[in-house]
Amino acid sequence: MAAPLEAEPLPHPAPGLIFRRALRLRCPLCGGHPILLSWFTVAPSCPGCGLHLDRDEPGYWIGSYTVNLFLTEGFLAVAFLAGLLLTWPVVPWTWFTAIGIALAVLVPILVFPHTKVLYLAVDLAFRPVEDSDLTTPRESGFARRGPS
Repeated sequence: MAAPLEAEPLPHPAPGLIFRRALRLRCPLCGGHPILLSWFTVAPSCPGCGLHLDRDEPGYWIGSYTVNLFLTEGFLAVAFLAGLLLTWPVVPWTWFTAIGIALAVLVPILVFPHTKVLYLAVDLAFRPVEDSDLTTPRESGFARRGPS
């Protein structure tokens, strides 16, 4: 009886490729997808390579919360400055307040899945994959789609 073939380890992609894959909501490691179960839910592991998407750490997604917060506050700052420059010297403060509140609610929701996958990409860029990150069984129910 022949010995089972051992899986080849995945090569660690360059940081640029990791971030491009993440922005396209694909697995930053292999480029496989889908890794989102819904807009607000990331799969436990990649259906292509089996990468455990929270890297087995409690509180892991606090990093994605931080990325989301930075993106939202940056967007609000740019919108505020652009609004000031466009309306100066008669600034409609009531409109600014209403638009600011709307943006503060909508932007985090709109960028939510991207921030989760972007934080995973940041983590993979600084801390390469270990064997324990790939021990989670592949998710069933997903059709494997090729890498990017």
